Amino acid sequence: MSMLTPPGMGGKYKVTGAAYPRMTRPRRRRRIVLVVLGSIIGLALIAYGAVQLIDVFGGDADKRKTAAAAKDCATPPAKAGSAASAASASAAPQVVLPPPGGITVNVYNATPRAGLAKAVGDELKARGFVIGKVGNAPADFDKKVPGAGILVGSPQTDKAAFSVLGTNLAGATQQTDARETADIDLILGDAFKELTPKADADKALAVLANPQPAPAKKC
Repeated sequence: MSMLTPPGMGGKYKVTGAAYPRMTRPRRRRRIVLVVLGSIIGLALIAYGAVQLIDVFGGDADKRKTAAAAKDCATPPAKAGSAASAASASAAPQVVLPPPGGITVNVYNATPRAGLAKAVGDELKARGFVIGKVGNAPADFDKKVPGAGILVGSPQTDKAAFSVLGTNLAGATQQTDARETADIDLILGDAFKELTPKADADKALAVLANPQPAPAKKC
């Protein structure tokens, strides 16, 4: 009888040998652990691949934007010619404006102040404009112009003519009617005080004739 066999026991319960029996974990639990670990690793690989794709496509888009911006900011190659030619190319083109002597103005008074149309007509004549009719405003406008004044002309009237006359009366609005002539009506409203000082009107006219170039794009 072996020393590991308790007294009184024998038969199939008899333990022989020098090694103890060992307990092993069920194989099912080991499979579950392996499946979980495999799933985690697979998800990690998928996430990593998605991040790499985003970086690739995002990087290409950023490169295209950077290249486009660099192209816009790049200085065009200089052509053969003088420095004056290069300077004139970057400057805004001069605008051709009609002279005051080429604009006929009808002056109408839509306010209760007597003699206002004649006084304004005389001042505009001194500034070089051709004065047409002078008198009270038509019924459609009489006592109905709350602002400083209204410029009324034909739809075919040169817009530059409106601009030239408008430099002499700040705040004047513009309208068109069915006339076919090139003359412009200046209808004085209740808010009218005086014409723009001639010096200021000349400065505004110079700005219209020589517009400043658009500021260069910062890179």
